[in-house]
Amino acid sequence: MDTNRKTIRNIEDVQIKLSALWVALLFIWQQGDALRLYSGDVIGGVVDTGNMMSPETLWMVSAIWMTIPAVMLFLSLTLNYPVNRWANIIVGILFVVINVIGLSTYPWGYDKFLIIVGLVFNVLIVWYAWKWPKQERVEATP
Repeated sequence: MDTNRKTIRNIEDVQIKLSALWVALLFIWQQGDALRLYSGDVIGGVVDTGNMMSPETLWMVSAIWMTIPAVMLFLSLTLNYPVNRWANIIVGILFVVINVIGLSTYPWGYDKFLIIVGLVFNVLIVWYAWKWPKQERVEATP
């Protein structure tokens, strides 16, 4: 295998791993939401936000939050190396911090388990992006 093809393959490998981790994170989040609904821990459509924010604001924040991994999935496959690498590092660290802060607010064992699995995925995202070797500009050869 020549150097150009090997370098292109290494770039694709990291991008695929990052994308797969974002997909896995989405599945874990959806599993947690489904379990909360089916277990009766929450009632669909009913939310008590106290004085923190209106229910409409909470739904919008939740929609944005849930969209970020889907966007990162796409961006991990399409962005060029330096932007891709730093986007994954920054968003991955942000998710780690927010989930570590929120971990204690989940009362049930299944929630804590799924949050920890999600944290592992986020740490792997940061790890793969951080360890992604610097890429030289490579022209694909036929």
